[in-house]
Amino acid sequence: MKINITIPVLNEETKLSVAVHRLSQWVADQRGPFEWELVIADNGSTDRTAAMGRELAGSLPIVRYVRFEERGRGAALSRVWLASDANVLSYMDVDLSSDLLDFPALLEPVVSGRADIAIGSRLTSGAQTTRCLSREIISRVYNQLLRLVFQTRIQDSQCGFKVLSAAAGQALLPQVKDRGWFWDSELLLNAERQGWRVFEHPIRWVENPDSRVAVCRTAWLNVCGIYRLRRRFARSKMPSLSRTLKTVGNNASVGVTPGNRNE
Repeated sequence: MKINITIPVLNEETKLSVAVHRLSQWVADQRGPFEWELVIADNGSTDRTAAMGRELAGSLPIVRYVRFEERGRGAALSRVWLASDANVLSYMDVDLSSDLLDFPALLEPVVSGRADIAIGSRLTSGAQTTRCLSREIISRVYNQLLRLVFQTRIQDSQCGFKVLSAAAGQALLPQVKDRGWFWDSELLLNAERQGWRVFEHPIRWVENPDSRVAVCRTAWLNVCGIYRLRRRFARSKMPSLSRTLKTVGNNASVGVTPGNRNE
């Protein structure tokens, strides 16, 4: 079984090397009969990110660097995943705000076939989140708006810590029209509507003070995305077949090393 980890980046020369070396070491520490690929998905960087990405790909066997001139995290992820031959697809943000100790808890249900998609959540019971009050409020208001408009049971659609099966990716990614930050929400709402099994796991997450995300602008673009997707769903005759799983589940070993929540 082959597992893909994609890191979408835009002008991240100060963070990229640290993140890639940490992930490479994490992969080296895993047990089990897995093949891994770590893809740096550069979507239009103008700093030294491209040079660093190529250097990392040349020095670390599992690392591959891909460059797209079009900006947009969602666009980069879709293109990398649709071209990948991995059985399991995943991504995380380059600042590694999501604790890697929680990564096995997302991989396990997808690898074992218990779920089609697994997402890290900063808003479910058991999550340990450190971030400023304004971002906490905006995140909660946005996700509450999603639940009101779409009747979704997903608690945190925007966390940059997701895993899905190749089958789910091949079916869902061509349907996702957004190319930027609303991409995550659109992917999950389409999945839930069509009956793909979504597993949501509380994670440890620490805000990076040097985050490049323009929170207010991103929030506005997400609201625009909600409006577009709501109109599209209203025109569609396809009924909702939601089978969302809201459970922490069990980290029964499938070859990835479970994180210890007491560490």
